[in-house]
Amino acid sequence: MNDTLLKLLQSVDTPTVCNAIEVAQGQRGFDQFTRGTMLCSDPEGGTMVGYARTAKIAALEPPQEAPEVIKARRMAYYKHMSEGPRPAVTVIEDVDYPNCVGAYWGEINTTVHKGFGISGALTNGVMRDLGDLPSGFPVVAGSIGPSHGFVHVREIGGEVDVFGLRIHDGDLVHADRHGALVVPRDVIEHLEVAIQKLLRTEHLILQPAREEGFSFEVFEKAWADFEASRT
Repeated sequence: MNDTLLKLLQSVDTPTVCNAIEVAQGQRGFDQFTRGTMLCSDPEGGTMVGYARTAKIAALEPPQEAPEVIKARRMAYYKHMSEGPRPAVTVIEDVDYPNCVGAYWGEINTTVHKGFGISGALTNGVMRDLGDLPSGFPVVAGSIGPSHGFVHVREIGGEVDVFGLRIHDGDLVHADRHGALVVPRDVIEHLEVAIQKLLRTEHLILQPAREEGFSFEVFEKAWADFEASRT
């Protein structure tokens, strides 16, 4: 992903990228996106874009492994998050879902991960400390809660599932207050052109609809131009 594409992806919302992927693929049916309503720590804070750094956590019950094993895995987790290609997005599956209770994402973890150069976090789990999270590090989560429970890291770097979206370590993720998606690898090189084409096409409808004197007749012509531009 080059800098031009990165800046473009950071400037558009996730629904736009969803549509643009279909433009690049030449058909409808793209389905690598989250299902259901997710919550965003900063709905006006824009998008997060980056290569996934994945892990699994749990918090309902205390860990059954020895304390030294849990501590070692915790440090291995932070090392994993500090490494890898940038930009990056941390993607965490809480295996307690849909009964998540442990807020892994609070003031400390968000600040640490932002310090690692990560652009945001995506999880089916819990977030908290909403008034104290650092700016420029959005969290898109499944719920909000006050406690960290018995939260501990279970796995690092494997495939995770967040609201029906399967994500592998290294996948290119785009997320905002609408949810998240994975950009197919074979689409990445075509995505910049697809987004630009989509924006031009949508402008054919949006511009006349926002002007004085908009009517069905104006709409009918605009829609014909819109349809023609998509073929």
